[in-house]
This record gives sequence, structure tokens and C-alpha cells, in this order.
Amino acid sequence: MIKVVGVRFKKAGKIYYFDPDGLDIKKGDNVIVETIRGIEFGNAVIGIREVSEEEIVAPLKKVLRIATPEDCLKYEENKRKEDEAFKICLEKIKNHDLGMKLIDVEYTFDNNKIIFYFTADGRVDFRELVKDLAAVFKTRIELRQIGVRDEAKMLSGLGPCGRALCCATFLGEFEPVSIKMAKEQNLSLNPTKISGICGRLMCCLKYEQEVYEEVRKVLPKVGALVETAEGTGEVIESSVLYERVKVKMDSPDNNIKTIKEFSMYDVKEIVPGKDIEPEIEAEDLEELENLEG
Repeated sequence: MIKVVGVRFKKAGKIYYFDPDGLDIKKGDNVIVETIRGIEFGNAVIGIREVSEEEIVAPLKKVLRIATPEDCLKYEENKRKEDEAFKICLEKIKNHDLGMKLIDVEYTFDNNKIIFYFTADGRVDFRELVKDLAAVFKTRIELRQIGVRDEAKMLSGLGPCGRALCCATFLGEFEPVSIKMAKEQNLSLNPTKISGICGRLMCCLKYEQEVYEEVRKVLPKVGALVETAEGTGEVIESSVLYERVKVKMDSPDNNIKTIKEFSMYDVKEIVPGKDIEPEIEAEDLEELENLEG
């Protein structure tokens, strides 16, 4: 086992492990660490703990020190400089007439590099822009193209649910989300109802997916022939959330069909049912396929 401390550099950003190097670091402490980008200012969101070697990426870099008041002042000064750099870069982009949208600017703590994040529909030739920016800031310049999900994470906003975006508040990393999840949760496959403001499938489709998968393993499908305490019948409707099924059964006189509801644990499947694929318009199908990209 190896002692580590978990450090985050941005709100809702990915957590990276560092070697505490004998320092008494507690959760919530600001720290100065060495990264592949240089010296960085971060926040310890996980106190000192032991993890297995499989959980870390070797070699493990060390925490240089717990941030001093001077370090905190420098960090705040960098944030103010980022606002000014953003305005300057916007002006330069306009002067070069480049088809790109500037999203964010980030100074490394030691000021050895400035990173400009942007989105664009395709490749952008920004070589002249880099030269102009380097001439203004007299330091290394990096322009990094990001995707629409990263853009939403950086800018934040309100989702269809009315709450702040999950990616901008607590999701450290994006997880794959597929149309299959929406189908298994019996959601409307209207692209406008299952996509977030980034234009991709909503991250929250992933939250309950494991529960749906486990329940569906034992929940009889529509069309299945099942045996109940009141006789045999056909499943006409099933609910994963309530773990119940509606069964169409013959009445005692065999002339009238009755529908009764049972817990999925009170029925025994005799003949399996079939998966029913929802009908999707051709234009919606093409748009749904794009949501996973």
C-alpha cells in the first residue's frame, strides 16, 4: 500500500494522487505540487490515505508544500491575469478572423505557460495567433481544442431539470452514455428530451443504469407467459422502478380477460417474452446516433 493525497485543480475536476512526502496534509488544505505542466496550485479534496499500487499512475509526484498565504495571493493574482488574457485573446482571434470560440484561459502557477481552451467545428490554423500571443505575454502559449461536453463543464449553466449542470458541480470525469440506456429506462427517444445543453446525451442517464440492468435480469418481459398464485397469464406491462408486472389473465368463466398486478417476485416465468424495440422516426434516429459522439 502507498500513502497518497487526492488533489483537485478545478471545481468538479479530476482528482489526482500525489505523494504527501511526510507533510501533514488535511482535507481542504491548499497545496503546491509538481505536475507534467509545471508547478501547480491545488486543493486537497482527499486527505492522506493508503491505496494499492494498481490505483496510482507511476511515478507518483510529490507535494512540494502546503500553500502559504503568499501562494494564495499569487493564485488569486493569476486568476485576475486570466481575465485580462481572455480579452486580449478574443481581440487577436477577431483580428485573424479565425473560426474558433474561446472558452477559458488558464495560467500555470509558476507563470511558465498560458493555456487557451477553445472549440471549433474543425481544424484551425492558429500558428500566427500563437506568435501574436507569445509576443504579448512573453511566455509559452498553448492552444487546446476541447469538445462540447468540456465546454459545458467549464462554462456551467442550468440543465433541463433546472439545477446546475452535474459536470460543473460534482462530476470529476465524463462516463460513456448510450442510447441503449435511454431505451432500457423506457424514456422518450425524442432527442430534445434526452440531451443536455451540450448537445450530447445527458450524463444522468448513467446514474440508475446499474439498477435497471439488475432488475431487468429477473423482471419478465412483455409477452412472457407467467404463473401466479391466481393462475397463468401473459405479461402486458412491466415496471422496473416498482418491480411489478401487469398480467392479463382468464377469468373463471373463461370469457372475460382480467388484468391484475403482481410483484415480479410473485410470478414465475414459463415462456420468455421478447424485447420490444421502440419505433423511431428516421430523422430522429440519425440525430440520436449523433448524441453519442
